[in-house]
Amino acid sequence: MFDKYIIDAATLRNTGPADAPTGFSFETKLGYYRGIGLSMVEDLVVSIDGEALPREAIRFDDGNGSLTLDEMETAYDRRWLFGAVATITVALAGGFPAGEHKLAFQQRLRVSYLPFPAFNNDEKTVKVA
Repeated sequence: MFDKYIIDAATLRNTGPADAPTGFSFETKLGYYRGIGLSMVEDLVVSIDGEALPREAIRFDDGNGSLTLDEMETAYDRRWLFGAVATITVALAGGFPAGEHKLAFQQRLRVSYLPFPAFNNDEKTVKVA
């Protein structure tokens, strides 16, 4: 529904030392029209040029502290509200690759009234500024 707003391409940046980045990050919004508990986020998948990065490398931060995807499964007291910005950080030696690449992000959500997971996807052609 709001898939085109999931990745904020202008926020893509490398993390770690400038001469030896240890990963990258970007800001994201929920692709669902209502807020959900973080424990209802079944998976977040980050891909570069069609290649999914390891789940263990991804961290989510809604401004209340960074969580691994496994930690999100039991974050019963935290919610991701519609319109709220969260930061996705990915551990990747060397940071985001030089040049233009396709960055894709998928949110798999457990929605109470759906008998199947909701998938929200966004893909943008980006490069680190």
